[in-house]
Amino acid sequence: MQIFSFSPFGYEGSLVSVEVDLRRGIPAVDIVGLADGAVKESRERMRSAIRNSGYDFPPERVLISLSPADLKKEGAGFDLAVALAVLNAKDQLDEKEEAFSCGADNDKTDVQETDGGAFAEGDSLEIQSDSKWKAPFISPNGDDVLVMGELELNGKVRPVRGIHAAVSTAQSSGIRLCIVPSANSDEAREVPGMKVFGAENLTEAFESLNNSKSFTSKEDFEKSGKTNIGLEKNGIPDGSYEIDGVLFGPVEEGYEYSEVHGQKFLIRGLQIAASGGHNLMAYGPPGCGKTLALQRFQALLPLLTLEESQPVTRIYSIAGLLQSGESAVRTPPFRMPHQTATIEGMCGGGTHLTPGEISLAHNGVLFLDEAAEFRTSVLQMLRVPLESGAVTLSRAGRTSVFPAQFQLLMATNPCPCGYYGSSEKVCLCSAHSVEQYWKKFSAPLLDRIDIRIHAEHIVEKNKSEESIVSTSELRKEIAKAVSIQRKRQGKKNVRLTPTEIAEYCHTTDEAHAILESSSEHYGFSPRAVNGCIKLARTIADMCGLDVIDGRSMEEAVKYRKSEGGLEIGM
Repeated sequence: MQIFSFSPFGYEGSLVSVEVDLRRGIPAVDIVGLADGAVKESRERMRSAIRNSGYDFPPERVLISLSPADLKKEGAGFDLAVALAVLNAKDQLDEKEEAFSCGADNDKTDVQETDGGAFAEGDSLEIQSDSKWKAPFISPNGDDVLVMGELELNGKVRPVRGIHAAVSTAQSSGIRLCIVPSANSDEAREVPGMKVFGAENLTEAFESLNNSKSFTSKEDFEKSGKTNIGLEKNGIPDGSYEIDGVLFGPVEEGYEYSEVHGQKFLIRGLQIAASGGHNLMAYGPPGCGKTLALQRFQALLPLLTLEESQPVTRIYSIAGLLQSGESAVRTPPFRMPHQTATIEGMCGGGTHLTPGEISLAHNGVLFLDEAAEFRTSVLQMLRVPLESGAVTLSRAGRTSVFPAQFQLLMATNPCPCGYYGSSEKVCLCSAHSVEQYWKKFSAPLLDRIDIRIHAEHIVEKNKSEESIVSTSELRKEIAKAVSIQRKRQGKKNVRLTPTEIAEYCHTTDEAHAILESSSEHYGFSPRAVNGCIKLARTIADMCGLDVIDGRSMEEAVKYRKSEGGLEIGM
């Protein structure tokens, strides 16, 4: 029976046990357990909040212990937990003193007092030691309780970041009850198996401790009819619809591919990338429409499943990026960092070990526009997370592993002036400067990109309605491929291992011959060969084929073969 709070650090964080001891001595409040400045200041906020809520603050000396003792406690989320522990300890102490007083009156005849006021021999009254002042926390039905929230001086409870992470950690540790700020209650209820009470103020939170019915699960809350639209739909945006059992969000203004002209090959490549989760790089002259097309890529992606949304919601909760009233992140993240981003900004870190852009793009997209302008060290840092799907961060002797399973999109010019290989304008760059420009990407990084597209604007003289493809039309083949992959292997084709490639990527003799000849002609590495097979598997899924045919393999090679650099102009 214990009250717990949560100390956010990295992706995992730590549960913190809150204990209160009321003892004789000069009235004061002491906090032990490596508390930082914000946590130490909580004693003043807590004292004012208790008094302004109509309760009496204990006149005894108050010792608050936060354990484990060797773990630094940070943030303002401990306020409510400390206040409830103090109030509960005072209540327990008052009950003991009342029971002690009643017991003394009942046994009055057994006690003989001398004229000097001392007890005579044979006294039946037991003298209490200081240990009676310590009152354990007792929660509803004897269960442990997680408590998070920042207190205002008037007793109101303010929302805090990291609620989803705290509740997830508590749930995995066997805790089934939690008290959180009312504004964070929907977020907390997204964790399966948790019963939540959303407190507006300290009084409500304290009263809930003696009322187990005040804690409700997500299902109970929905049955009560009090749930909002966002919670009713599990965070699914209004206007979403299904195609072949795959859920897509509404097509918002500015995300319609029918408005992108002259880039049919690029749009087809983006459709394939969205179907299988493949990395893509587009290069071409300025103003050709590559950035315009890539910025709309988010509209091609299906909404996240409940399983996929859990780690994304946890990351955004830790970073404090959940929107007001947003209970879960169901729209795939689309991160577009600036070219001046540092390694720390991209991979994460800092004082509190917060997530970086690659983790914020987990189960979503990381788009690097003008990719050649990023620092070389930042670009090369992406290589390991692209393979492992995670990034390990260390600080002050502690380590945290953030998930970073993102899809990489890059847009860049083919040379410093931007017109190398263009049929319309003359490039002024030397061969050496073009080579140096492309060296920023390095062969190991480019080898991890399955789709490479030279995007040059093509003017369509005879535009027909058939050549204009809308976002809704593109989604149909994407939905077919995604549905097949979920049923067949439970993940995207880009994440297939060599063993799974052998199991799921069967090819016809024609497709196998095309792959062998192309591999020899273009000098594909073993990784590139596997990339071609996975790309062809996605194209075949879009067509509903069980076996990869020659046409699918031929298209896969076409998107894979380009290496950029000087060969663009050949």
